[in-house]
Order: sequence, then C-alpha cells, then structure tokens
Amino acid sequence: MADPSLDRYVRQTIFPHLGEAGQRKLLDSRVTVMGCGATGTVVANHLARAGIGRLKIVDRDFVEMNNLQRQLLFDEEDVLSGTPKAIAAQNRLRKVNSEIDIEGIVTDINSANIEALIDDADLVMDATDNFETRYILNDACVRQQKPWVYCAAVSSYGMTLLIRPGVTPCMRCLFPDLPPPGAAATCDTAGVLGPAVSVIASIACTEAIKFLIGAHDALIGRLVHIDVWDFNCHSFETRRNENCPCCVQREFPFLEASAASHAISLCGRNAIQITTGNGAKLDLKELGERLQSAGEVTVNPFLLRFVVDEYEMTIFPDARAIIKGTQDEAVARTLYSKYVGM
Repeated sequence: MADPSLDRYVRQTIFPHLGEAGQRKLLDSRVTVMGCGATGTVVANHLARAGIGRLKIVDRDFVEMNNLQRQLLFDEEDVLSGTPKAIAAQNRLRKVNSEIDIEGIVTDINSANIEALIDDADLVMDATDNFETRYILNDACVRQQKPWVYCAAVSSYGMTLLIRPGVTPCMRCLFPDLPPPGAAATCDTAGVLGPAVSVIASIACTEAIKFLIGAHDALIGRLVHIDVWDFNCHSFETRRNENCPCCVQREFPFLEASAASHAISLCGRNAIQITTGNGAKLDLKELGERLQSAGEVTVNPFLLRFVVDEYEMTIFPDARAIIKGTQDEAVARTLYSKYVGM
C-alpha cells in the first residue's frame, strides 16, 4: 500500500529505480548547496522539489536585474527589495515544499567557515563561481570525507563530476594547480546561456539523487561536458593521481585561513568584494545613520546599500562589502576604509 505522506512525490516513487524506499532516503538526506546564482538556483529548485529533507543554501550576494536571465528562483520584487540570494531562494522554496527544512545562509564561502558549513551534510553541491572557492571546497570535502558534485557553466557549455573522496579522483587529481587569472573563460568574457546552466545543473542533480539513494552502480563516474549550442556531449575518464597533494598526501593549503582582509573581483559585475577576515560584526542601522550625510542609504535586516559618487557599496552584517563601479582593488579598499573602516 502506498504511503500517503509520499503522495507529493508520486511521480518519482513510481519510477522503478527510485521507489518509496529511495524517496525516504531523500527525505532523510542533508545537502548543502554552495552558491545560489545560476547553477545554484537550478540545483536548489530540483532538490527541494525532489524532497531532500534538509537543504542548506549558502550565498554571499544579493539579487540584481541581470540575474533574472538565468537564475530561476528570483523575480523583480527580489531586485527591488535588495534581498540576498540565499534568503530569496529560501523564501521561494519554502512555498514550493513546506514539508522539508530549508535554510538560507548569507555569507561568503571561505577557508575560515567552509568546514562548519558542510559538517552536517551528506552531500555538497558546488554552485560557486570561481576556482579559488572550488579548491577550498575540495580541500574541506576531502578532509571531512564528504562527497561533492562539481558543477560549472559558462558561455553555452557546462561540466559536472561527482567527487567521492577516497573512491574517485578529487579536483586536485585532475587540476593540481589553481589556474592563473585570465586562464579560463568567465561570464565576463564569454557570457552564459540560461539553458546551458539548466542542462548541466540538472545532470548534477540526477547524480546527487543517485548517490543519496544508494544507486551507485548508476553513477556516471566520468567528467561530463555538454555544449548546448553546437550540441556536443562528451564524457571523460578520470583517474586518481597517486601523488595527489590533497587526497593522497592530505595537504590542505587552501584551508589555511588568514585573518587579513582580502579582495576579489566578482564575475561579470564590475565590482570588488572586500572581506575582513577578523570576525567583525556590524550594526547596519547604526552604520546607516552615520552614512546618511555622505550619500544615499537604504537598509534592510540583511544588508545596507550606500551610493556615493559613481560607486555603490553593499555592506553585510559580517562586515563584508561588495563595491560596485570599479575593478580596481586599491579603489575598493580606499572606499571601504573611508566609509566602513578596516
């Protein structure tokens, strides 16, 4: 007899490779989605609707108009309200599936916090937008023996690979060194098509579902590359590096946290993110009152937006700031120091 508590998932449970037993495993699963941009919104949407019991969505950013072309969980109201992506996704998906636990976390993913963000996860989904964060993620997942799904899209193509520490190659087996700046295409230089994101993220989610229900024989086990424009589809064998500094020698340099502030350029944004790394907490209301005389200020519980001259600063309670209108790190640091303080 069918379990009435599973009625909303009936189109999954009648799929013979999943069934009611598989659905219960999904409901007992905990997944952390790292990033909630293009790939992250597709991944979080699929997994929430599939019935992942506990879904954590982590993202540092807020919704902007140019996100709506490919980031499926957001709308124009989210843009106007300045809602952080993690919170907008949480709010939308709680309306889709109120029977699972969904938590949006607004923070930058870095070496200081990543292990706490994934420590209760059965699986981690990569939806980040840069290689540095992926190398941090790889180090953390290997150290904690957490499986994770690499997923990336740019231009008209995407790639995905399930990484199971101790079983499959890790990212540093395949790419031992962090690519230098400018070595790989980005949304700044190549753009990105929404359908390419949806296709590769859907494949990544299917691998996640297979893994979580224990259908390991059905896993692809290869690096998948799909170009939706020319419709080229390839998969590549991957091999563990017997001398891998990460999963063999167990060296984790990307987890060596620094207390110093650092700045990174944000993909496609003409913006710099400043992260303090000192654990500071800001009272946004108080800061807003101090900045009123210097420029245009809007505040909500999640962020403060400050416009001065040709720059727009978005400041978060953890003292992180996204400074839009420049790609010059020195200019961004000067603005941060002047209006927020280092």
